[in-house]
Amino acid sequence: MKNREPRKHGLSIGDISARTGLAPSAIQFYEEQGLVHPFRADSGQRRFDRADIRRLSFVMISQNLGFSIAEIRAALETLPQNRTPTKRDWERISARFRHHLDARIAQMTALRDKLDGCIGCGCLSLQNCKLYNPDDGARTRGTGPRYLMGDAPPPAKAR
Repeated sequence: MKNREPRKHGLSIGDISARTGLAPSAIQFYEEQGLVHPFRADSGQRRFDRADIRRLSFVMISQNLGFSIAEIRAALETLPQNRTPTKRDWERISARFRHHLDARIAQMTALRDKLDGCIGCGCLSLQNCKLYNPDDGARTRGTGPRYLMGDAPPPAKAR
């Protein structure tokens, strides 16, 4: 947290909780993780900027999409600390996450489309594996369901 001058205004943790639906303990956890940076009012009470509502909403959505706290923190660290983030600031973060989401969507689509067939590890169909994974060749690429993890099966003529 950059040095901020003590301020008289801001939202209490109760206000932030009411606006976001997060329990105060969750807000405190996110503070400990460096995702929000409350300040101290002249009275010494912890206060939050209104922009923290959007930060915490972003955290909630990002976690629901499967992003880790570390990934979320890295994204939020790109936001300015000396001013309220603008629409352009949030668009920059969204573009960064969009790339990761597109890759996850492609992986999930492949999983959905291939789950009932050969998954490149020889466990579902001995008949198909003779065609798609002869002699368990997929194992040379590593462990797990190689074709669903992004490895392409060998060309048809090599099978």
